[in-house]
Formats: sequence, structure tokens, C-alpha cells
Amino acid sequence: MSDTLPDTPAAPDGPAPEAARKRPRPGERRTQILQTLAQMLEAPGAERITTAALAAQLEVSEAALYRHFASKAQMFEALLDFIEQSVWGLVQQITQRPEGDAAEALDADQGARQAARVVAVLLQFGERNPGMVRVMVGDALLLEHERLQQRMTQFFDRIESVLRQCLRPVVVAQGSAAPTVDAQVAAGTLAAFAQGRLLRFVRSGFRRLPTEQLDACLARLL
Repeated sequence: MSDTLPDTPAAPDGPAPEAARKRPRPGERRTQILQTLAQMLEAPGAERITTAALAAQLEVSEAALYRHFASKAQMFEALLDFIEQSVWGLVQQITQRPEGDAAEALDADQGARQAARVVAVLLQFGERNPGMVRVMVGDALLLEHERLQQRMTQFFDRIESVLRQCLRPVVVAQGSAAPTVDAQVAAGTLAAFAQGRLLRFVRSGFRRLPTEQLDACLARLL
């Protein structure tokens, strides 16, 4: 998986005893587990991943996995943490506005640009992280704990809420008589487009890229 979970720390210069090199540093094994899980999710058409298969891939026992995570659901929770932190960090950079007297109302052009950039960073993140996309669209969570699905649903609800705020000045500038409703419709359409692109990415075996002709698509939608 590329541009995702932090790499494991580099080994210090010079030779190290064999036994010391085999023992992961604190936190290193946990990162390795998550990286391997994400890499296994990148396999097109991958079936449900079991802890036995994950342990075999890592060449450790299942008991070794449970020393770092209480359950497989907790492993997926950690992947969800990474998705949320990564995407929301970028979204907040896009939508952050000055406070106090320096703040200015968002105009229609700014709102449309922000909405387009929010969708773009979401799809770009997915394109760089195919395994994570299977989590985002729920494909990897079908037989997992229900709370994981709910958390991913809430993630996209938040995306839609941000898009609604971005698009309100757009529909106001268009003379909407019900800007709140129209902004919600526009945001829902844009969010559905983004989710559809991510789902198509998974269903195509990661061949149809989420950002394919993205500028032209957003120009039509906005």
C-alpha cells in the first residue's frame, strides 16, 4: 500500500545481533500488522480476510496478533482511524476560514472550488490506497462488526455536510428560493458521485481510477 500507514523505523547503522534484529521495536509489530492487512485488502476480488490468513502472511501465530489487537474488529478500527485522520486533515485545510473580523463570507466561486477540492482529495486518497477503499465502501466490512459499517457511514455523512456548507453560496448565487434544501440536494449528488467512483474502483479490480476525467465530471456537476 502506498502513502498510507507510517513506515517501520529504519535500522540503526552498523551490524546488529541476529536476535535483536528479529524482535520488533515497540509499536513496530502493530504497524506491520496494519500494513499487511491493508496490503491483503488490495488484492482484487480478495475474500474476507481471517486472522489465520493474516498471521500466516506475517509468519507469526494468531496469538501474536492478539497481543497487539484484542480482535480483528480493532484492527479495522485502526484502519478507520487512519482514513479519518488522513482525509479530514486535508479537508480541514481546504475549508478552514479566518476567524473574527478577518473572516469573509464564502462566495459562489470559492464555494464551488472548495467542494471540488474536497471531492478530489477524497478520490485521490482512495486512488493511492486501494486496500483502504475496500474499507471505505464497506466491501471489506460486510461480515465484520456492525459498528464498523456505521462509522464509515458517518464518515461519508460528514463529507456530505462539508459539501453542503461549501455549496450553499453557490445555490444562493443561482437565486434559489430554498438554499438549504438545494444545497443539500447538490451535496448529496456530489457525495454520491464520490462514493460511486470509489465503488467502481473496487468493482473494476482497481483498474478504473477514481480520478478518471475528474475535472470534466466536476465541471458538469458544479
